[in-house]
Amino acid sequence: MKTDKTKPFVLFVAEVIYLKVLNIKKNNPEITIIEAIERFIGTNLYNQISSGKFHDAWLNELKENDFIDKKNGKKVTTETLKLLIIQRDTMIKQLIRYPDLYYAKSHYPLEISQRAFDHIWRICENYELWCKETSQNELIQLNILD
Repeated sequence: MKTDKTKPFVLFVAEVIYLKVLNIKKNNPEITIIEAIERFIGTNLYNQISSGKFHDAWLNELKENDFIDKKNGKKVTTETLKLLIIQRDTMIKQLIRYPDLYYAKSHYPLEISQRAFDHIWRICENYELWCKETSQNELIQLNILD
């Protein structure tokens, strides 16, 4: 039985995040995945995603293209658009950022920062799970599932 390897739209942002974290790790091989995720939290891409601007731009692009995805030429369904809006709203809530409050005096991350880190970790895990389920193991490079 052949596995469908078409990436669901809701995994698009997960792939973007995963590849950015991977790039940070590759450019800094001495750091851990945890540190790579922490560095991702300081990027412009993180700011775009956490503010909702990433999804808004993507949704506007889809709207301008009559909701036809440029990559695969398929029409994006109303249900998928609703899921993408829910995903945007979830990202805004989970990735809320207070730049000056990342660490308390004890050097442990504050709850809000930990929530953002945990959410990014789960996003990367989900991307790897999808890769595994679709037999695209070559895409798994961070090995978060191990």
